[in-house]
Amino acid sequence: MTETNEPDVAVDVTDLHKSFGPVDVLRGIDLRVTRGEVVCIIGPSGSGKSTLLRCVNLLEEPNGGTVVVNGIELTDPDVDIDVARSRIGMVFQSFNLFAHLNVLNNLTVAQRKVLGRDQAKAEETARANLERVGLTGRETAMPNELSGGQQQRVAIARALSMDPDVMLFDEPTSALDPELVGDVLGVMRKLADEGMTMLVVTHEMQFAREVADKVLFMDAGIVVEEGPADQVIGNPQQERTKTFLARVLDPIHQQADGD
Repeated sequence: MTETNEPDVAVDVTDLHKSFGPVDVLRGIDLRVTRGEVVCIIGPSGSGKSTLLRCVNLLEEPNGGTVVVNGIELTDPDVDIDVARSRIGMVFQSFNLFAHLNVLNNLTVAQRKVLGRDQAKAEETARANLERVGLTGRETAMPNELSGGQQQRVAIARALSMDPDVMLFDEPTSALDPELVGDVLGVMRKLADEGMTMLVVTHEMQFAREVADKVLFMDAGIVVEEGPADQVIGNPQQERTKTFLARVLDPIHQQADGD
């Protein structure tokens, strides 16, 4: 198993390639995320954003290149992927809660089975993380008794309960009603303020501009532009980035003008 010795680097992706059949979805991605950094990935649908995120924890197996997380090369054939992945939190678009388990049990099952925690410690950790996401008192609720925003916050609390070094968010607000988006983004802002290393695929441009230390704009499987949020979103240099942002931001401006 390959280990690197760069303590400040949380995620290091080099020349990453991923194909599905004849379609090249990722075409040589390089990405480095330092500890405590928030990186937002933006771009049109089909640009490879979610595939990149899923390759970071090997939910998708790359066809080429290397992925190193927390000093461990996940693309090494000899790696213990379950151990490596246990320190990477993942929050999906569609919550992925266990429908037959209440909130507390959703948060404790992986702690017990993967980390080997006893029930008391797992519940203590779960309750602390439910408080972090503003859901104290909902421990016995079933997922179908919660709003979409609440379910997503439970999903975040579940990921946090594994004590991850890195959190991956794959368009965490895209399945939510607009009025529920703010609560989830508020939790993510708080995590960023606490110094959590975060890699976020998002369409929420205002969130990216306010919270991200770095923004990547992807299109057709490559990184077209990257840099500080104010630069990439506020003053993009590449024509493709400018075109994308004009389309994404115009409806916001139009609505503001009409208010």
